[in-house]
Amino acid sequence: MSQTEQHRGRRRPRLDRPALVALLFGLAGVLYRLILTLFTVPVSNSDEATFGLAALHIGQGRERPVFLYGQHYMGMVESYLAAPLVALAGPSWPVLRLPMLALYALFLYLIHRLTRRICAPWFATFVVGLLVLGGERVVRDQLTVVGGRPEVKPAVLVMLLITVGLAAGTIHRRRLAVAAFGLLVGLALWSDWLILPYLAVAGLALVWAVRRELLGWSGLLLVAGVAVGVAPMIVDNLRAGPGDDSLSVFREISTKTGPLPPWSDRIRGGLLEGVPLAHGLCPVDGCGRWQQWFGVLYPVLLVVGAVFAVLAYRRAARPRGEQTGRAARPRGERVGPVVQLALVAGAGLTLLSYVRSPLAATSPLDNARYLSVLQLSLPAVLWPLWVVAVACRRGTVGALGRLTGALSTAVLAALTAIALLVTVLFAATGTGASRTEEAQARELAAALRADGPHQVYGDYWTCNRLIFNTDEAVVCGVLDGDLSPGQNRYLPYWRQVGRAERPGYVTEVDSPMDRRLRRLLADRADAAPVREIGGYRVYHPDTPVRPWR
Repeated sequence: MSQTEQHRGRRRPRLDRPALVALLFGLAGVLYRLILTLFTVPVSNSDEATFGLAALHIGQGRERPVFLYGQHYMGMVESYLAAPLVALAGPSWPVLRLPMLALYALFLYLIHRLTRRICAPWFATFVVGLLVLGGERVVRDQLTVVGGRPEVKPAVLVMLLITVGLAAGTIHRRRLAVAAFGLLVGLALWSDWLILPYLAVAGLALVWAVRRELLGWSGLLLVAGVAVGVAPMIVDNLRAGPGDDSLSVFREISTKTGPLPPWSDRIRGGLLEGVPLAHGLCPVDGCGRWQQWFGVLYPVLLVVGAVFAVLAYRRAARPRGEQTGRAARPRGERVGPVVQLALVAGAGLTLLSYVRSPLAATSPLDNARYLSVLQLSLPAVLWPLWVVAVACRRGTVGALGRLTGALSTAVLAALTAIALLVTVLFAATGTGASRTEEAQARELAAALRADGPHQVYGDYWTCNRLIFNTDEAVVCGVLDGDLSPGQNRYLPYWRQVGRAERPGYVTEVDSPMDRRLRRLLADRADAAPVREIGGYRVYHPDTPVRPWR
């Protein structure tokens, strides 16, 4: 990654050319996302606001949540990371998202370092260049505070770097490193269960690297690290009532009744929509046929990547000078293929888990976010293409090899060109709608904060964002479209609005809730104070409308 040069009796690192280019790419990617963060692009929503309100409560010392309000399976690492900033600067979307930007920068650094260790310097630069690009689907997963993915990806990369360092003998405090590995496993488990496939393959790679050491103190420290990291989840589950523990809730979500779409539809949604979207090759509203080719190619690349890793391992495991009976090569020379195989297996298991869900067929655009962790496997997936393309460029292959190399080069070039095109289109034309919606939400918050009402009912996608935008000066209770109680994640807000003598109602113009409310008010609808603010109507009738009572 760097060279060292003598300077007045001291040695200091100097970046080589691939690392310098990767650094420039990374700075460009961080700057691009910083600008989006400052303008609250992508647009905020009430899910993110719930994490923001939790960060506000943590910073004020009011709450110590283990899971997202109203859930029992998504950890609150992101809220704890944002809590000091929110406590210092007050609730705002850029402040809430700054830790996610830092996690993205850390992700770039770690994947560059790992790719250099297990592949090649210029290939690591290429991977960083691809990961710098991103349309709305990609940057939404990286910047918005909605739990799980931004923090678990760096955690997995650190685990794999620990494995590489232990196998190569470059880590001297080995027991401490194993304990850190376990701690990261526990924190990742608490944060987001979707990372389980990668945790499993990273654990197997660690066992391969230090299996003898794990029989002693290192194994105990590994278990202790996992226990400490996952302790918040364990304590919360011990206190949970029947059916409210994480396993029960997660099982209920995963096994909801209803017809299961056929495998063909789920595979089509997972591969042709989910995979290209997760890698930034499509706009957020879906993939055209010319963008779906990568989804078709992806399983092939996984198989080829696995074959390359196995062959590389066999070459690295072959003893030096077999005729002289010398010992096999050290693990440090074999750990690269092992980590590559782990990344391929992690991607395969994640994709298999995704296509087992009916959501892969019924709502592939909304749920492609669950495949964003596939970015971890990009080095292992694209490495065979790079190797063949470089061999073709050097002229070290025959006619068939040159044809394969030309195809590989075309695939890599197409990936880069399409990702760049999607990024440019999003930056140039795709941010306007987000900024308009954000401006309307802030206009609503400012108006209610200044003139009231300060206790209101609204739909789910209005309430918590309104509360966060007003720093809890306005409190909102969630109603469904038929004016029945909705998904109130933080019950104290619902109770506070329920005690109000004259609550208001915030509805989107001509929404089902708006039409239902006007019918209930009947001839009072026009007489009741009504304001239109942006795309919202604010009702403040003299007597409350609570049909569920």
